[in-house]
Amino acid sequence: MDVKSKLIGMGWDANPYPAYARLREERPVCRVRLRDNVHCWVVSRYEDARSALADPRLSRDPRKAGPAWREADRGRPLEDGAGLGVHLLTREPPDHDRLRRLVSAAFTVRRTEAMRERMQQIADALIDAFDERGEAEIIAEFAYPLPVTVICELLGVPAEDRSLFRQWTSNAVATEPEDTDGRLNDAQPPGEYLRELVAAKRHAPGDDLISALIADQDHGWLSETELLSMLFLLLIAGHENTTGLIGNGLIALLSNPEQLALLRKRPDLAHAAVEEVLRYDGPMELAAWRFTTEPVEIGGTLIPPGEPVLIALAAAHRDPDRFSEPDRLNLARSDVAHLGFGYGLHHCLGAPLGRLEGVVALRTLVQRLPDLALAVPPGRLLRQPSSIVRALHELPVTFTSVRRRP
Repeated sequence: MDVKSKLIGMGWDANPYPAYARLREERPVCRVRLRDNVHCWVVSRYEDARSALADPRLSRDPRKAGPAWREADRGRPLEDGAGLGVHLLTREPPDHDRLRRLVSAAFTVRRTEAMRERMQQIADALIDAFDERGEAEIIAEFAYPLPVTVICELLGVPAEDRSLFRQWTSNAVATEPEDTDGRLNDAQPPGEYLRELVAAKRHAPGDDLISALIADQDHGWLSETELLSMLFLLLIAGHENTTGLIGNGLIALLSNPEQLALLRKRPDLAHAAVEEVLRYDGPMELAAWRFTTEPVEIGGTLIPPGEPVLIALAAAHRDPDRFSEPDRLNLARSDVAHLGFGYGLHHCLGAPLGRLEGVVALRTLVQRLPDLALAVPPGRLLRQPSSIVRALHELPVTFTSVRRRP
């Protein structure tokens, strides 16, 4: 039984949190069997999760996995099959530190803040495009194109290719290959696309991050495989989590009218709203795989070396031992020490960018569409077919067009 099936057996549906509550209470560090008879460990309490995220004995490098994992050929098939798996998420120091230094300057709080005006222009233009209709599908028409446009401009990628990136994302976050639901059959392979893009940038470099990374490769600071893997990671991670954050944030607000009214009254709470959404219903349900490099005790349970470990962020974020009234969305919460961007060495490089995009998105939607409402019952909303990423596949809404308001 895999992780998703286990949760389904415990009552998992659009709301996995009751199942996670049972895991925290009954088996906070438990061993579960995946579909191919490989086992992994799931960590669900906040303090255990936080410690595990920062523990150097839990490696992100899949080469540290035991023989059962390697023989089953587990991992993200899209990355591994395309040779795009050599990046920040799969390497430890010193390689991790070297790769992170090459891109860290582009994602500082100061550099990100300088993009605020451009983010606002993009958000307003997206709403302008559907405002007259009085209805929209927020994921496809706003939550996805906003961060994708930003990361494409930062990297120097043609914005017209953004539909291709969404196809890659669906494959990369799928729990199993069949979860892609046949939507990727006509997609250009990411490795092929990125090689063509790098070749074009070599011929005509620009003032963008891809051109800068190509120059770094020319200096011998990273390999061709590392370059392509880094670009793949930045494209996927540069929009995937923010798309999920915007969608999850909006549905959370619509489901909690008093909190939505509070944000409308006090738009300065947009920063607090983003942090609370990342805790309450963040886009990363499970942290990426880690592997024990030696025996590690977590929550009183000894895990042998070479074992795969999943850290259930969604469970940790609802831990009542850490958060007061954890199942309540509360924009005025004073302590929101969530783990939505990771913790420790692998803390998300793009956290400042994702935070600001979330702030601009939620504040703009709430201010410009004051009577925003779901167009379908909540139970009919479709989610991404993944137990790793918790995000909506679509979010249809209605509102009064600005032209029809009194």
